[in-house]
Amino acid sequence: MKSTTRFGGKLWFTAILFGLVGQIAWVVENMYFATLSQDIFANSGRQDLAYIVTTLMVIFSAVTATVTTILAGGFCDRVGKRKPFVAYGYMAWGVTIMAFACIPMRAEGNAVFVVAALLVVFDCLMTLCGSTANDAAFNAWVADVTTPQNRGRVNGVLSVLPVFAVIIIFIGLGSLYSAENSNNALFFLVLGAIPLLAGVLALFLFRDGDHVQKSTGERYWQDIFYGFRPSVVRANRMMYVCLAGACLVGISQQTFFSYLMNFVIRTLGYGDGFVIPVAVIIVGAALITGLCGFLSDKFGRKHFYLPLLLTVILGTLSMYLLQFLEGGAVDVLLYIGGVLMMGAILSLTGALNAAFQDYIPSGCEGRFQGVRMCFTVLIPMIVGPIISMCIGLDAMGMNGADFAPTYTIFLAAAIVAVPAALPLLSLRRDADRLRAEK
Repeated sequence: MKSTTRFGGKLWFTAILFGLVGQIAWVVENMYFATLSQDIFANSGRQDLAYIVTTLMVIFSAVTATVTTILAGGFCDRVGKRKPFVAYGYMAWGVTIMAFACIPMRAEGNAVFVVAALLVVFDCLMTLCGSTANDAAFNAWVADVTTPQNRGRVNGVLSVLPVFAVIIIFIGLGSLYSAENSNNALFFLVLGAIPLLAGVLALFLFRDGDHVQKSTGERYWQDIFYGFRPSVVRANRMMYVCLAGACLVGISQQTFFSYLMNFVIRTLGYGDGFVIPVAVIIVGAALITGLCGFLSDKFGRKHFYLPLLLTVILGTLSMYLLQFLEGGAVDVLLYIGGVLMMGAILSLTGALNAAFQDYIPSGCEGRFQGVRMCFTVLIPMIVGPIISMCIGLDAMGMNGADFAPTYTIFLAAAIVAVPAALPLLSLRRDADRLRAEK
């Protein structure tokens, strides 16, 4: 068991640098690849494919991410190293992002199906590299170098990084992307260079934790599926309860997340002015997430689970209510509701990830990353987008061919989040026992 609670400057620098670069790449995948798909088919007069291809991209990407993390996570434990997976994985990640520079912004005739196939295949290739480097190796490294005493702070900071990644992309690089451009090659080339360079830096800066245990007791295939054994599930029941809560919160988020940019741009009508509300929401959410991470370590995460879930529900519900407002009232509710929604989602995700790491048996940090991915990526990224696709296609049938994400996806997100209260109550009851044990 780890004997120190110190998380020094070098560890903070490594965690923030590679965590931020990873989130920049994931923001591109989660938001811009979906937006790219929607814009291509809107430009091509196939608005129906905007919903269908976005859903296929998310689902196939989720399957790829989960399978990759299961395999790579088990292999990370097998060799007892994280560094080579992070370094070379980030390099390959950057190259696969650059591949999207080859895809045109408009397709005619049967070419739309070729473009659709390329979008799905390129997205899966990028996800394979990213999941190896970030989901498997980097997340296992975080579990290696943290303890229950500092895990809330570290995961709180890491949960904020997607917010800063959005700021960097939207404000720093967003001008390179446009739905009307015939080609957005420069945008994807620049963004791909970021993880590519980070991978090179990892060769010199990244250091494996001192407590990594090399797994040698089982055959490889038994090792990587360790977390799926019924006996392991029974022995670590509360870990899976924690993941069930994260799964429901994830489904809620994925119901609207792939359409968030176009919701602000097209549905709310902000157009190119979307940067201002997005920036306000991002900064506000970052402040909330950072504060919750600090306070949860000080007072205990159990006090934050249910209030954060309630805030997630109310925040997503407020986005649905925007359709009933006009003028300045829309701006006010968008800013307040958006900050609460994103801040609570990021804070609760960070808290649940920290709790998950607390429950991992020592020496199994890599093997359980695949289990985490099933609950936090695979299921949410299949169920959530299918919900939004069904709602969106139904709305298009009533409202015509113009592509504009419907308000109803936020109502669905709020409803999906409600059952998460049950596993969060169980985590709250078990928190004192877990903290004393650790």
